[in-house]
Amino acid sequence: MPRAERERQMMEAAVTTFGRRGYRAASMDEIAELAGVSKPLVYLYLNSKEDLFTACIRREAAALVEAVRSGITPGEPADGQLWAGLLAFFTHTAEYPDGWAVLHSQARTHGEPFAREVAVMREEIVAFVTLLIAEAARAAHSNPALPEGEVAGLAEALVGAAESLAVWANATPHVTAREAATTLMNFAWAGLANLLDGQPWTPPR
Repeated sequence: MPRAERERQMMEAAVTTFGRRGYRAASMDEIAELAGVSKPLVYLYLNSKEDLFTACIRREAAALVEAVRSGITPGEPADGQLWAGLLAFFTHTAEYPDGWAVLHSQARTHGEPFAREVAVMREEIVAFVTLLIAEAARAAHSNPALPEGEVAGLAEALVGAAESLAVWANATPHVTAREAATTLMNFAWAGLANLLDGQPWTPPR
């Protein structure tokens, strides 16, 4: 079997094991058995358990970012792009729940360097959403109507909501990716639409 194919098998076994068992509970023996190879071969190809987990994080992060980016058609209205991105996000996390568990549950809870790997991915997605919101503001007004800091905060809130909703959707039977994306669009875009129309909510005095 070609080396690349063998590595792919071992990586998929590792993602499944880490996603379901957790980083600390997962063993190289389990990963090797699931991949159908010997444990020394796993070490030979992918080095230590820490290196293997880092490689899993990078692989799943790259796949998620690519799924979101490829789901969006440039030039579409901002709400259409956001909808397509959310749908791609929830579709991917539903189709690859072990990979999502590695990124959202495991990597973040075991400190550096794992948490930093996920932070890099998250920063890329937040930056992308920030651009979408800024573009929506420019489309609604001749000049950008939202301060830079507010746009950044909205993007952070939207990404955080998507992450939490993906965890809930994966744990709740019969919730589809389309339903999850629709829920977040109804929650977020209605408020954004008012904001972009110059009708922000203000707290009582």
